[in-house]
Amino acid sequence: MKITVLSGAGISAESGLKTFRDSNGLWEGHDVMEVASPQGWRANPELVLDFYNQRRRQLLEVEPNTAHKALAALEASHEVDIITQNVDDLHERGGSSMVMHLHGELLKVRCSKYHDDIKLWKKDVNLGDLSKNGHQLRPHIVWFGEDVPLIPKAVEMVSRCEALIIVGTSMQVYPAAGLLNYAPVDTPIFFVDPNPAIASGGRIQVIDQTATKGIPTVVDLLS
Repeated sequence: MKITVLSGAGISAESGLKTFRDSNGLWEGHDVMEVASPQGWRANPELVLDFYNQRRRQLLEVEPNTAHKALAALEASHEVDIITQNVDDLHERGGSSMVMHLHGELLKVRCSKYHDDIKLWKKDVNLGDLSKNGHQLRPHIVWFGEDVPLIPKAVEMVSRCEALIIVGTSMQVYPAAGLLNYAPVDTPIFFVDPNPAIASGGRIQVIDQTATKGIPTVVDLLS
């Protein structure tokens, strides 16, 4: 069976990785446009680099959890594509082999002018760290106001799936939220959320549990 997974911050939170956005809408005490927009980058690149340096350091201190590992185990008997809004590498470290990062990756940087000049990067990024073309390196993150270049490929993946799992995301942030609409009409959808805003019905089965409890439940149903 071809299974597609749409994952968000909730799955990584159980590894101890804090979500960027607080209940008041601030990202670690910052207005989102200060640290996650081209305008913020132009206004204060040092602040932006420091924000992501802190996120990167934290990522390197946490480990994948039961949910990440359960999704990886599905590959033993199914074709599994993971489309994640997360910028961490916990799916990969958990053992999943096909992971698409819609919003970029914390452990990569790119040239601030030539965006296809991307490299792996696990240490802090500082002002003066330059690409091979002599331009400042920036986080390889899709900021607000920037295109999400992998959306067409994600649409293709969802449109071909035979089962869809949604975990750790309320599916409220577009364009990622729109991916659900591309699943074939007969595709079963498993929605894992401890506080679901929807109810089971039709092809949607809600698993009102956290990711670490709910994903093993879904894996058992699909095995």
